[in-house]
Amino acid sequence: MGRLADHFAAHQQAVRASATELELIAETVGQVLVRTLEGGGTAFAFGNGGSATQASHFVGELIGRYARTRRPLRAIALVADPGVVTCIANDFGYASIFERQVEALAGPGDLVVGLTTSGKSENVIRGLVTARRRGASTVALTGQAGLLGAEVDHLVRVPSAITAHIQEVHLLLLHAWCGMVDEAVAGKESDAGR
Repeated sequence: MGRLADHFAAHQQAVRASATELELIAETVGQVLVRTLEGGGTAFAFGNGGSATQASHFVGELIGRYARTRRPLRAIALVADPGVVTCIANDFGYASIFERQVEALAGPGDLVVGLTTSGKSENVIRGLVTARRRGASTVALTGQAGLLGAEVDHLVRVPSAITAHIQEVHLLLLHAWCGMVDEAVAGKESDAGR
C-alpha cells in the first residue's frame, strides 16, 4: 500500500471505531446544542492550532449556514479576535486566553465546546472548567489520551492517538451536530411558514 492508501485506511479505522464508540455521546451533545440554540443561548468554541480553525469553522456554520438556509444562530469562536487573544496572552499568560473570555461572556443556558486533540491543553482545560463553574454546559472533544474527564459535562474522546485522525473525526462530529441544528431549526422555520 502507498502512503495515501495507508492514511485513508487508518482514517477509516478511526471513523469506524468512533461511529461505534461515540454514537450515544455524540447524539447527546447534538441534542444539547440544539436545545441551547433554540433556547437563545450561545455556543462558544475554542482550541489551539488546527483545533482553533475547526472551532472557527463550526461557528461559521452556525452563524452562516451548514446545509440549509435558516436564521443565524448565536455562536462565538474565542480564537477569532487577535487583539483579545494577544492582550490576554501578554497580560495574563497564554494559559488564560480562553478562561478570561469565558468568564466575561458565558453563563447558564450557553454551551462551551473545547477542542484539544491531546486532551492536555492547559488553556482549553481552564476555559472548560471556568465555563462549568459559571453554569454553562461543557463539551470536550479530545483524542484517546488526555487529562479531561470529570471537569466537563460531556467528554467526546475519539478512539485514536493520531492527531490527524482525531481532527478528522472532530470535523465529522461538528458537521453532524450542524446537521442536527439545521434539521431542528430550519424544520421549525419551514413549519412556521406554512
